[in-house]
Amino acid sequence: MAKEFKDIAYGEGLAGRLLDLYVPDGAGPWPLVIWSRGSGWLADTGRDDADVVARRLNPRGFAVAGLAIRSSAQTVFPGQLRDIEEAIRHLRTNAAGYGLDPERVGMFGESSGGWAAALGALTVDGVRAAMAFYPPTDLLSMDAQMLPGTLQEFTRFPGSPYGHDDPESAESRLLGGPLQERPELARRASPLTYAGQSAPPCLVLHGKGDRIVPYGQGELLYDALATAGADVELITLPHADHGPWEAFLTDPAVKRDAVTVSSNEGKETGVRPCDPTWETVLGFFHRHL
Repeated sequence: MAKEFKDIAYGEGLAGRLLDLYVPDGAGPWPLVIWSRGSGWLADTGRDDADVVARRLNPRGFAVAGLAIRSSAQTVFPGQLRDIEEAIRHLRTNAAGYGLDPERVGMFGESSGGWAAALGALTVDGVRAAMAFYPPTDLLSMDAQMLPGTLQEFTRFPGSPYGHDDPESAESRLLGGPLQERPELARRASPLTYAGQSAPPCLVLHGKGDRIVPYGQGELLYDALATAGADVELITLPHADHGPWEAFLTDPAVKRDAVTVSSNEGKETGVRPCDPTWETVLGFFHRHL
């Protein structure tokens, strides 16, 4: 049985700034994986599914923190980045009390939670590895990369009635105004901006059929990190849409024909078949934490 710590406040202010922590039994100290569920920055529900992750990772010797950051209704960027920084600082500063190893911290998330994982890994000291499922990585280029016909589908998605560039889109709400009218802030909010040789190892999973965050977003981050000489891997799922995230690891139909490519110190492997599973997640964090 894991020890659970719920509703940990990591900063002053609104209820969105909360953590849930799941720690394996035993003395530790345990490496920590910080999970965040996506919401298009429209909700402070990043802790959702942390229990699902913990059920897989706790028995293998990892603590899991579910991270909620403030929604775009509560603050605009860079408020969300400040939340990520403060949460990591809180967990590392109080690691001994929770049984955590403050030097072995990784991040894991999907969609805007994948954005949080990538952004945290690329900008915050102390993060040693990140896994991101279909993350937005370059906000200014998202509409240009959308699959044919998918902009019209955005009427189905709250906060994005006419595409990412729309003044009422999730990205525009994150920035506090129309995305394309705030290019410098959009660049600051894009993980791609911080891709460099000093980046910790990153693993990106993205579906080519993604109708919300286009596949090119994951590809851009991979290319930038590979060019910089960082340790990065991209798993491509040709038949996958925008989640559900766990299906990327468990559903044979979603994973069919998946391939991977990786690069380290500027040396790239060839594209090869792969079968992403929970062992892929565990293996990645075992290697790097």
